[in-house]
Amino acid sequence: MHPSGCGIGLRAPHVAEVIERRPAIGWLEIHAENYMGGGPAVRELEWLRADYPLSVHGVGLSLGSAEGVDGAHLERLVHLVERLQPALVSEHLSWSVTGGAYLNHLLPLPYTEDALDVLCANVGRAQERLGRRLLVENPSGYLRFRDSSIPEPEFLNALARRTGCGLLCDVNNVYVTCANLGGEATAWINALDAGAVAEIHLAGHAVNDADGRPMLIDDHGSAVADAVWGLFEQALRRFGAVPTLIEWDTDVPALEVLLGEAAKAHGRLARAGDVVAA
Repeated sequence: MHPSGCGIGLRAPHVAEVIERRPAIGWLEIHAENYMGGGPAVRELEWLRADYPLSVHGVGLSLGSAEGVDGAHLERLVHLVERLQPALVSEHLSWSVTGGAYLNHLLPLPYTEDALDVLCANVGRAQERLGRRLLVENPSGYLRFRDSSIPEPEFLNALARRTGCGLLCDVNNVYVTCANLGGEATAWINALDAGAVAEIHLAGHAVNDADGRPMLIDDHGSAVADAVWGLFEQALRRFGAVPTLIEWDTDVPALEVLLGEAAKAHGRLARAGDVVAA
């Protein structure tokens, strides 16, 4: 089953309720690393797969690592994907491994030709082993490298052209990055290759004080902000009604709250294209 409309990130507090209720929702996304150990949790996903398209979203493949993709981690991901047969598989434009040690952060890359070469090699290896296209997500930005010479949308476009990968446009991350580092979020969206975008993410963010100026943090801990909803509508005009996901990973609310956010997105998707209204 191919996902359409709006899905939700399936988190542990909601698994039993989703299995019991089977709510009307377009699709479900899981974080790959939470299920690599197998066991009952994966069997629950196999039950849900009969009713919902699945997406596997990785957070530990470290596609930007100059040391290359960790073979053992890639094999664990391959095994999970082969078992679940998800409709979508995605990862982040980031690195998180050095010297064999995993860092619990999605760390940024400089946007240079050398970094692009590394990323293309790692994405190519991952796609070859997975036997499918990988979607790569734009990060949220908190600093700018002095040596970055390629604008972020152009960097992502080049990655997609050279590897054949797809792009996962996280609209909240675009908003956070432009608010923190400067730039116009609508122009960012318009610079991305529309044909490469196969998925959209939406989430909430926090606003912190950083030496007297606001710093936005992509914490996935609240409802989608009004400004991000507006940018989402612009993204739909640019990319069409691609599958969209609501992420909520901290201060996880009741399932009904999450479904309400998904319904808001679904209504906008229905107005934008061939999506059945909820």
